[in-house]
Amino acid sequence: MTGKLRPVVIAVAVVVLQVLLVPLFAGPAAHLGPRDLPIAVAGPQPTADQVAARLTAARPGAFDVRVVGDADAAIRDREVYGAVVLGTGGPSLHVASAASPAVATLLTQATAELGQGSPVPVVDVVPTDAGDPRGAGLGAGFLPMAMTSLLAGVLTFLLIKRRSARLLALGAFAVLAGLAGAAVQQLWLDVVPGNHWGVAGVLALFALAVSAAVAGLGAVFDRAGVALGAVTVFLVGNALSAVSSAPELLPQPWGAVGQFLPIGAGGTLLRSVAYFGGRGGGAAVAVLTAYAIGGLLLVVGGRRGTVRATTKAAVGDAGRREPALAG
Repeated sequence: MTGKLRPVVIAVAVVVLQVLLVPLFAGPAAHLGPRDLPIAVAGPQPTADQVAARLTAARPGAFDVRVVGDADAAIRDREVYGAVVLGTGGPSLHVASAASPAVATLLTQATAELGQGSPVPVVDVVPTDAGDPRGAGLGAGFLPMAMTSLLAGVLTFLLIKRRSARLLALGAFAVLAGLAGAAVQQLWLDVVPGNHWGVAGVLALFALAVSAAVAGLGAVFDRAGVALGAVTVFLVGNALSAVSSAPELLPQPWGAVGQFLPIGAGGTLLRSVAYFGGRGGGAAVAVLTAYAIGGLLLVVGGRRGTVRATTKAAVGDAGRREPALAG
């Protein structure tokens, strides 16, 4: 590639990336809405079945309506986001703003007509923490965590040449990132409730999942692998994470895809541990563990950037220079 052509190619490549990234971020945000959002109805039969059918028919495809015996238990187990409870004094809406403030607001609006002209009482079964009443702090904390974890993976690959040292660096970073992250979000900012060590464990697992995946891809595919990890884990993962809303509010299948990426899984797990005693976080644990273990295995098996690979490259360069010197 000539020197004059290279700037044009770089400019075109960056613009193409921009064209792809803008719809990736703006598209889901502009089309938020319920898609098979799990909610429940609790009350005497057959009235509960009738209300469930009415909610389903009102917005086809929007809600996955279930009839349950204990609405609050279903909410606390993260089986549903909210429930219409039919009592002798009329219907009431039970929600968990801690699961998603956006969904709690949406359900309040969607069930307003059930009161037949009067407001439907709303009971917040699992409210957000007093230090983060709008629930924004928990989600906002994931972007810097993702950035630092990505940076740790990149620096581990570029600056550390031995596999054992890379493993040690990734493990040390994960532990320290988890402890520091929990201290900042709980003890300093007071935006995340729950067991301190549980929150620290979630953040440590998330940090290891991101950093190990990026470093592992670099160890196998060199700098192209690092770029792939950054785009997939950070850019795509952040756009589809639904940390500030809910996976069921994003256009499908993107909402579901986001839960198979570290940021989406990490946000779900942190909410589960912070507010729900870990309930509903099993799938997220499996996703983050898979990224962490997979990344570490790639670090062990990959040779890019290691001492041996660097030595071989140096020997090859020396061999190519010897004939020229002899001549």
